[in-house]
Amino acid sequence: MSEDERYEERNAAELARMRRMVEALSDQELAVPVNESWTVAAVLAHVAFWDARALYLADRLRAGQPFGPDHREPDDVDWINDAYRSLVHAIPPRTAAALALQIAAETDARMAALTDGERASAWPADQESPLNPVRAAHRAEHLDEIEAALRRS
Repeated sequence: MSEDERYEERNAAELARMRRMVEALSDQELAVPVNESWTVAAVLAHVAFWDARALYLADRLRAGQPFGPDHREPDDVDWINDAYRSLVHAIPPRTAAALALQIAAETDARMAALTDGERASAWPADQESPLNPVRAAHRAEHLDEIEAALRRS
């Protein structure tokens, strides 16, 4: 199995995990705090934001538009997450969860459709590329946090 097939399978597995979780969550559980700053629904919206960034970058690559310095992810993204936190908390929780699933599915489909040339211009083939088609790791990190928060509540 190639590395590409592995990331596609990993993405699909974490998307399926997120889908099972979202479908099982009550409205009350979507409002459970994951930490002092984020609810379950807001964490799902956070995942959607970063998946949407990958989707944007992949579409840019498909259009033949080069990545520039503005497309690089900063070493410290806390300020980005903090800047949009109030916006994601304003989204109705069920809507945020549904949006996270929709964007994740779109992103996975786009990552799976990367051409060989596009894959060569994405991470890990290009270590300098801002496009990381491996969405599974970020999702898994936050789904683990959500599961832990739900066990605590």
